[in-house]
Parts: sequence; C-alpha cells; structure tokens
Amino acid sequence: MVKQSGGFDAQGTPPSFIPSGARKRPDTGRVPVPSNPFNSQIPPAFSPTKPRKRAANRQPVKQPASLAAPASLQPRAPRQSTGSSRVASPARSSSSRNARRGYGGSAMPPQRPNHSQPSDFNDVVAKSHKKHHWILATLLVIILVIVLALFGCWNWANSQLDKTDWLTGKADTEGTSWLVLGSDERDGSGIGGSAEDTPGFRTDTMLVLTKPKHGSSSLISIPRDSLVKVDGNSMKLNAVAETQSKKTLTGEVEDITGQKIDHVAEIKFNGLTKVVDALGGVRLCYDSTVNDDYSGLNWQAGCHVADGGTALAFSRMRYSDPKGDFGRAERQREVIGAIMSKASSSDTMKNPAKAQKVAKAALSSIEVDKQTNPLTLVSMATSFKAATGKQGISGSLYWTDPDHYVDGVGSTVLLDDTKNLELFSQLASGTHKPGTVGTLAEAVAQN
Repeated sequence: MVKQSGGFDAQGTPPSFIPSGARKRPDTGRVPVPSNPFNSQIPPAFSPTKPRKRAANRQPVKQPASLAAPASLQPRAPRQSTGSSRVASPARSSSSRNARRGYGGSAMPPQRPNHSQPSDFNDVVAKSHKKHHWILATLLVIILVIVLALFGCWNWANSQLDKTDWLTGKADTEGTSWLVLGSDERDGSGIGGSAEDTPGFRTDTMLVLTKPKHGSSSLISIPRDSLVKVDGNSMKLNAVAETQSKKTLTGEVEDITGQKIDHVAEIKFNGLTKVVDALGGVRLCYDSTVNDDYSGLNWQAGCHVADGGTALAFSRMRYSDPKGDFGRAERQREVIGAIMSKASSSDTMKNPAKAQKVAKAALSSIEVDKQTNPLTLVSMATSFKAATGKQGISGSLYWTDPDHYVDGVGSTVLLDDTKNLELFSQLASGTHKPGTVGTLAEAVAQN
C-alpha cells in the first residue's frame, strides 16, 4: 500500500511529477502525445510538447496503475513484437505509432537507421536500374560495331564493282533472273594472248540463273551460236554485244526466255583464273584424255585438282569434245559449281585471309549492271550453289537444229522457241522438278 499524505494524489505520485502526457486540457479533453522518452537532456515531465491531432475515432490511451511512477524514472520497456498482450507505456505507444507512420526526427529510437538514405528496397531497385542501363549500353555498342563493320565491308565491296548499263527496263516477271556471261576479251595479263592477237570480244559463255520465290533454282546454258535476228539481220547471239550493244544482248536473251533479266554479271577472260588460284585450285572431272591446241588443255582422263590456267582451258575446250559447244557448256557449269562449292566451304569461310583474297579476286574479275550491289552478288552465289546441287535444275536450251546454216553467218543453232518459253515459265514459277533439261538431256534419257 502506498501511504496517503498531503500533496500526493491517490496513486502516490506528486502532482508536479505527473507526466505531461497524462494531463488533460480543459479546452479539448485530449491527452497530448508525450515527448521523446529517449531524450536524456530534458526530463519528460518538463518537455514542451505540442498537441498532435488524433483521428476522431481513436481513444486516448489510459495509463495503467502499474506505471504510475514518474516517466523520467520509468525503466525502458523492451520492444514488443506484433501481437504482444502487454500494454506499452504512453511514450512507447506514441513512438511505435510514429515509427509505423514513417515519422522521422526525435520520435524515432537512436538505433533506427537514418531515413534520409534509401531503404533496402530502393537500393535493390537502383542497382537493378544501373544493371539494366549497363546491359543496354553494352548492347548498343555491339550493334554499332556490327553496323559499322558491315557498312565498311559493303562500301569496300561496292567500290570494287565495275558497273555498266546492261538492263533493258522490261516489266517484272516471276522470280529473279541473272544473265551470266564469259567474255573472251583479252587484257594486259598475258593470259590467252594479247588484244592484238585476238581483237574484239565475244560472249562465248552465256547462262541464265533463275531463282523462283519457291522451288528449285536453275542454271541453263545458251549455245553461243544460237541464231537471233536484230533489226531484221541474222547473227549469232555471242556477237550481239560487240556489234550492237550490251543492252541489246540482254534484250535478246529476254526474248528467248520470256523473262526479265534482273541482273547481269560478265566474267572477264582472266577472271576465272584469278578466282581459282585464290581458292587454291578446284576439283574437276572429265572422262577423256585431251591434248587440245586451241584451248591449251592437256588432261588425263579422270578427276584432278585444277589450277586457274587449267580450269580456264577446261571451260574453253570444244574442238576436242565430241559434243562440241554443248559439251563445253556442260564443263562450264561444272567449273562454276566447283568454284561456288569451294568458295562457300567451311575451310574458306573460316580463313579470313583466304576469304578476303577470293573476294577481292572475284570482285575485280566481273562487270555488273548498275543495279547490282554486294547483297545481289551474295544472292547470286547462293542461287548458283543451289542450282548446281542435288535439288537444282541444270542443262541447255531446247533446239530443233544444231547445225542450221545461214548465208553470211555460217553454222548456227536453231532454237525451239515454244519449248524454251514454256521451260522458263516453269523455272520462274518454281513448278519444274529438279534434274537436267534440254534437247541433249531428253536424247540421253531416251537412250
């Protein structure tokens, strides 16, 4: 029992030491929020406090009798976990409420972290943003490097191309068609003689490469002696570019095939030699032994790795071939197929120095139309490889007379216009099945 005496209230607490939080003000009747009990400089009983507004439905906390001692003498109660049944002191309750509300200042215990700095969650978010920014920045740099590299390669390759006006402006047709030519025009390299020995030029090699949107690619030879008429005058097709114009030759091929020629690539006389040598030779096969003075081919029957000079002679020889110009066309397709196969092989592509050497030799060896660019050449190369593969279509045009004589022109090849137009319509639409086509192919199939 606490002894009753004057100057003490019923609970035994001197009036002057009643905590200010327990004093009621007559005008409001509310109990103000007690001052910070952790401030050791000013006793809580004399700390000036400002009333804090309470919610209308919140009831003031009643002071239990067991906590009637002066607030300055009360021991600090341990922090209660959520759901504790113990009743906290008014000072502790106010501090807990402030902490829950996120209040800073003196109402928070000293051991609490400084709330002027970001929380753990904010730290994680900030680090995540920094990481994402770093990844995006790195990705942008990589993309920029790739674009600059491709742009540099594109400009270099495009600058190496010798472009001439070959195209006629014919309306678009199905698929994409390339006219591939081989010229016998001599240059200063000394290969095959000089321009004085063999003046002028002929397009002795003529092939049409077709890539449909869907279906097999095709590579079809056009006989060099095919009979055509230009402005009513009969002539061999291989003489049109020299005597008329390059654009006229393209137009004549479009008349034969019925399809638009989208691009033209003329391989210079010594171009094949340079490319084959850059590749380190290509493997070619021929079943007969040949010693041909006109082309300079000396060949033992069988398969051999041919260097540039041998590959050129191999593709030019016709007088020692029982099939004549048709046999030569077959060997020309074989040489092109061998070049494309080795140029696109892993051994070449994994050797940057060799790949660059081959690319430089190839680009310096061709003349193209003005619409051709490096991407066009890549598409042409992949189409070549597809056309000479197992699922490709190859062969020669259809003809009705391989030795049709015309006064002033000589022996020519009379073409079968109807069959050729039908053939190229199927090739462009992709409806023709893989295999070999042409009059010779049909003759072999029948036998």
